[in-house]
Amino acid sequence: MTVPRPAPKRMRRVSTALLAVIIGSSALAACGGDDKNEAEGADKPAASGAGFPRSVTHAMGTTEIKKKPKRVVVLDTGELDDVTMLGITPVGAVSPHMKTEGGFPSYLSAKVRSTKDVGPMAEPNIERIMSLKPDLILSSKVRHAKVYDKLKGIAPTVFTETTGAPWKDNLKVHAKALGLEKEAASAMDAYEKRARALGEEIKKKNDGKMPTASVVRFVAGPTRLYQKQSFSGIVLSDTGLRRPESQDVDKPMLEVSPEQIDKADADMVFVTVADDPKKTQQDAVQENPLWKGLGAVKNGKVVQVPDETWMSGIGVQAANHVLDDIAKAAGVDAPK
Repeated sequence: MTVPRPAPKRMRRVSTALLAVIIGSSALAACGGDDKNEAEGADKPAASGAGFPRSVTHAMGTTEIKKKPKRVVVLDTGELDDVTMLGITPVGAVSPHMKTEGGFPSYLSAKVRSTKDVGPMAEPNIERIMSLKPDLILSSKVRHAKVYDKLKGIAPTVFTETTGAPWKDNLKVHAKALGLEKEAASAMDAYEKRARALGEEIKKKNDGKMPTASVVRFVAGPTRLYQKQSFSGIVLSDTGLRRPESQDVDKPMLEVSPEQIDKADADMVFVTVADDPKKTQQDAVQENPLWKGLGAVKNGKVVQVPDETWMSGIGVQAANHVLDDIAKAAGVDAPK
């Protein structure tokens, strides 16, 4: 009978190593489900850049956005309010087309310090936009339909139909392009709750009856009274404030002459100036006996407010500034 010889040391080392590999492989197999879940978790919406590439349907068609945008150019003030509210500093933007002092809106100044001006709004500087190497461009059909093809040749471009009244729906489009839908919905919900709370405070102060509010804008040409289907009109509606007959209409605005300014009469009158006052009818209106006879004028309830928030802002941040102005005029504390 042959007695087996002990395995050489080298073979024993190889066997030990092989055994370790087998044991390790078994352990990994036992945990295989966890590894798969971790790998899948990297593609879940909570992950950075999740949800991209994505297709966004908008006023000019459908745009494919391959990755989460970081270098954004905005070509109107509503877009500027939206993207900065969502935590993005645009690399390029245009200033309001009606702003006597020029530059970006002052209420957003801290958020656009590094933003380059690519205006004017009517004719954005295509070469300057290209030099900024954007990965997303936002605007609207009503503003820039003529240059859409040039813009989409630079970067994915998403347009809403128009500006002003549909500002809440526009935010949804911008948020989808940015992959920030939840953040946008949360901000809108907070604003709407704040508007309702302000309305309740105003109603309480006025013994259960809501006062009326009128919005007058002085521009070059006829004076405008802003109605319910405008940015400021929607903010006023969100608070529950009533409108005078001339403005209780589902339209954007009504142009009036100095001889028709009695149509602006309300418990509170909010006034904005969009152009050089000398180019407007402001003096002619406010020197008119009809203006001096308004109840709000007699009661000291005419309030000058910034045009850049009440008219040009067209976003949640501007809307919250409008709520602050309404609260001050109504003599109540603005809800936090």
